[in-house]
Amino acid sequence: MPRKPDPVDLRLLSKVSKLYYEQHLTQQEISDRLRLSRPKVSRLIQQAHDEGIVQITVLSPPGSYAELEQRVELKYDLQEVIIVELDSPASQDAVSRQIGTAAADYLQRTIQDGDVIGVFWGVTLNSMVTALKPCEVCDAHIVQMVGGLGPPEAEEHATGLCRRMARLLNGKLTLLPAPGLVDSAQVRDVYLSDSHVRKAYETFEQINVAFLGIGAASSTSWIMQNEVLTQSELKHLHAQGAVGETALRFFDQAGQPVPSPLNERVIGITLEQLKQIQRVVAMVGGPEKHEVVRSALTGKFIDVLVTDQSTAQYLLDV
Repeated sequence: MPRKPDPVDLRLLSKVSKLYYEQHLTQQEISDRLRLSRPKVSRLIQQAHDEGIVQITVLSPPGSYAELEQRVELKYDLQEVIIVELDSPASQDAVSRQIGTAAADYLQRTIQDGDVIGVFWGVTLNSMVTALKPCEVCDAHIVQMVGGLGPPEAEEHATGLCRRMARLLNGKLTLLPAPGLVDSAQVRDVYLSDSHVRKAYETFEQINVAFLGIGAASSTSWIMQNEVLTQSELKHLHAQGAVGETALRFFDQAGQPVPSPLNERVIGITLEQLKQIQRVVAMVGGPEKHEVVRSALTGKFIDVLVTDQSTAQYLLDV
């Protein structure tokens, strides 16, 4: 007959657990004190968990959303979600600043020697760069992934952002010396024939982490406020199903690229190329971006999401 399992010694389980978790003795010290083998002590500690004698509770501090982060990660198959707490109501600029600060913390926590970091432009990215702390030992390489847009003197212009970021991270820099959007496909082809532009394009394949903002395809977006597109161009994109964009690459509700003549005028990375990057970090939040974030996640070109608690809850509810 098979041997019956030994009865559970609840007193011993409790004794070992208190020595280990409350008095902080090592397993070897418990072994010596109770004259038990070291493997036996290890098994008793595990058995205490199995029997419910030891129950571990992880408490989230105020302003922390660990459980909400985990639920969004699981639903959308993301590497990590970082949620910032916003006061309500908060302006879109305030949302961008706080998300940018959280993204800076994430970057400096995860950066590794040899990282090739692709960046775009925009208000949130500017907030991220502003929040970065100087790093003396980072061997990073910053790559501009889309040409410049808006006034060159603006803080959120791509060239200036990339230069500041490279200085702060003590890294190398590859700029894309061209406008982000030109008048025609012929003009774009002329720029692409330039050796410096080609070098930047070749570097896209080396990027292993990218930081990007996501904009809504609306008349109040940054690209419309800075007259990057005309109202008629935006209207045409809406007719094609566009709901959002990143790096001037528009996508629909399913997160798929929107076919448009605009694509032939953009100088920069494509959505298909973004999907090849090992880790794409999207920094986006605020009520105006709820639908856009969901569409981008559906398109599967985001790996890490930095957002606010309201947007995260929306993503779970839809």
